[in-house]
Amino acid sequence: MRKPRKPVVRPEDADLFRASVSDVTPLPPPGKVEHDRPLPRPIPVQRLRDDREALADSLSDAMPWDSGIETGDELSFTRNGIGPQMLKKLRRGHWVVQDELDLHGLTSPEARALLVEFLNHCRRRGLRCVRIIHGKGLRSTNREPVLKRKVAHWLMQRQEILAFCQARRSDGGGGAVVVLLKSG
Repeated sequence: MRKPRKPVVRPEDADLFRASVSDVTPLPPPGKVEHDRPLPRPIPVQRLRDDREALADSLSDAMPWDSGIETGDELSFTRNGIGPQMLKKLRRGHWVVQDELDLHGLTSPEARALLVEFLNHCRRRGLRCVRIIHGKGLRSTNREPVLKRKVAHWLMQRQEILAFCQARRSDGGGGAVVVLLKSG
């Protein structure tokens, strides 16, 4: 917070003021005790540092060991409180895919920024089911998908994501996920 600047007083204005108040008698002291201002509350530096580290960890690309993603090649995830029937319906194409995002050829930071923007856009439009194409990694080093696990982790960090699973073969198979978002 910036301190307010003191107004610049020209010398002739100061002289005029002194001349106009020269015959004024100052008030007597009120006889009141001036209390010291209380010290400000201490800043919880360690707590703030811990909060910053927790935020950085939550936004990192590192996969937690208990992330809730099924092991194996196929990705799937359901938020706590979502039954297995929801995931089964999502796998079978019960919901119409209303929009899609293709992340082919993007770096991780580019893909993440675009994914966040896309999900925010979907939320504003009230979309429930979308497809995110992360690619199969056929042109990447070791022919492994780079974005597949990262996209899954990024999706799990978003509270509006209820579930996601690998897309059906006709919708991209192992190179895409179908995502179910919260309504409203």
